[in-house]
Amino acid sequence: MQAYDVIIVGGGAAGLSAALLLGRARRSVLVCDAGKPRNWASNALHGFISREGMNPAELLVKTRQELQRYPTVRLIRDTAIDASREGDRFVVTMADNGRATGRKLLLATGIADEVPALEGIDAFYGKSVHHCPYCDGWEHRDEPIAVYGGREKGAKFALMMKQWSADIVLCTDGMPLPSAPTRAQLDANGIPVWRTKIQRLEGTGHQLERIVFVDGQVLPRRAMFFTIGQHQRSSLFQRLGVTVGSKGGLKARWPSCCTEADGVYVAGDASRDVQLLIVAAAEGACAALAINKALLAEDGLG
Repeated sequence: MQAYDVIIVGGGAAGLSAALLLGRARRSVLVCDAGKPRNWASNALHGFISREGMNPAELLVKTRQELQRYPTVRLIRDTAIDASREGDRFVVTMADNGRATGRKLLLATGIADEVPALEGIDAFYGKSVHHCPYCDGWEHRDEPIAVYGGREKGAKFALMMKQWSADIVLCTDGMPLPSAPTRAQLDANGIPVWRTKIQRLEGTGHQLERIVFVDGQVLPRRAMFFTIGQHQRSSLFQRLGVTVGSKGGLKARWPSCCTEADGVYVAGDASRDVQLLIVAAAEGACAALAINKALLAEDGLG
């Protein structure tokens, strides 16, 4: 088994940002990435200074190229299938590259969005059907928008979307309605609720144009934003004793990103705090600094 100072599971913005700073600190680093980024369907990232509108895949390619400058950083395309603590080191088992050990372990494994099971959605997801208004709301400003969701969460999301367009419709697709006070709030803000089950989404190319309901009704829309849930992309945290918060994110202290499990750190969307690329990159940098500081202390240099 090859030994490293740090093993990073996940090679998105958080993981690569951490690898960059640790590489510059001359730490030996292994980045294990399965190659399944959360934003795989998107053509452009937003809210990231100097990178506005860049293809997310291009950002990862450029960052990996930059990391080639640092000989102590190794990037591999593989899936980490197990992780455990053995003595003072962590052992990570990969699907194709065997096992490796690290003194510290950073989980930058991200989350997976639960996409509505609607006929036709695959053609529009990431282009005119989205989950993040801060990422994609501007591109659909003042357009007729559908919000997909039920209960309080869906209704509150619909109210929030009024910030981007006056023409908002909440489609519950048969899901439970919000409370009476929240329904009154929807009415007061001119947001109609369509409760009928959706049959399919239709449009041209990647552009959503209409929602077809099972009763034959058709609702013209240029975009849809959904909120039905998300989950941790990796279950490694369960093997390591990392706890989950009330919102489903992995508990980590800020700004050190350290968890209750000694030597395990979390950065990026897995913490489910503010889920933006620029924040994930910042968390990765914070985790790297905390990890290096901890290693220095262990080596009698802190």
